Amino acid sequence: MVALRVLCVFLSALTLLNAQQGNGAFSARTQKRIAMANSNGPYLGLVIPNLFEMNPLLESSNYTSANRSIDIAGRKFRFGTIGEKKVILVMTGLSMLNAGITTQLLLSLFDIEGVVHYGIAGNANPSLNIGDVTIPQYWAHTGLWVWQRYGQGPEDELPLEINGDYTRDIGYLKFANYTVNVTDGSSYDNLLNNIWYQPEEVFPIDGTPEEREHAFWVSVDPQYFEISKNLENLTLEGCINSTTCLSSTPKVTTVQRGTSASIYLDNAAYRSFIYNKFNVSPVDMESAAVALICLEQRTPFIAIRAISDLAGGGYADSNEADTFISLAANNSVTVVLEFIKQLSTLSTRSHVS
Repeated sequence: MVALRVLCVFLSALTLLNAQQGNGAFSARTQKRIAMANSNGPYLGLVIPNLFEMNPLLESSNYTSANRSIDIAGRKFRFGTIGEKKVILVMTGLSMLNAGITTQLLLSLFDIEGVVHYGIAGNANPSLNIGDVTIPQYWAHTGLWVWQRYGQGPEDELPLEINGDYTRDIGYLKFANYTVNVTDGSSYDNLLNNIWYQPEEVFPIDGTPEEREHAFWVSVDPQYFEISKNLENLTLEGCINSTTCLSSTPKVTTVQRGTSASIYLDNAAYRSFIYNKFNVSPVDMESAAVALICLEQRTPFIAIRAISDLAGGGYADSNEADTFISLAANNSVTVVLEFIKQLSTLSTRSHVS
């Protein structure tokens, strides 16, 4: 079964590369290196938004580089090991688009057994603090909207709703509710009206081609999530230096939900709205894209996000990430390394039994 899986990965990668070779995108040498890499798989894929989040892992004594990388389509796929687990590291760049493209490349070209996505995030949950590391069970993309025309409301059907393209099931944000300088008893409205949150269209590899399904909340892998519950006693960094420390001790916590959009959230009102509406904790710009690609490809997935700022909800005059970005990145790597260690232990036991 494993040999068949490797063969399928090799053939699909070879087919893709041969098609792109005609356009000069990949060389025969690159094809050969990918095939050789897959012969040594499978790998755990580590998908990372930025270099400042990747570098603490590259510099960790728990990571051993294989001194091999493959550059494809503007991405560098780095090979190494963490403990007994073979890994491929790849940086996405910020935003949903970059994260989705990179994750699809990873899964299409290489023999990947699962994906771990990690990095920093803003925080919408008032019970969590900067430095905490969150591991949500579900992720959603909350940047796909129908923007309703002025004069219409919740009782009015959305464009193309009757065809199943759009829905009012998830809910909406009413801009008029955030009007300021309104005196008691006066009426007010807003020409921006309402935005309605929409699910993504997904096309699973085991489904019928071009037959869409819809997904809003995407679950992480159940086994990965169970492993993450064992990480809550980890010791995390609480100080940047001898004079700058957090007021509370950072912790690892599993939470119900996280959300992503290609928007850097630094606004207290929207932070409060999205927490009360969806019960989300971390807010970022990539995790839901990775989740959606893994859902389509039926690949186990988890995202681990350390809180670098309060998404506009703090008392500071400026965003806290300016100060705590390195601390949060280091804490996310600490949790990822321990997660992979426990995953490796579980995999070893499964092979023995």
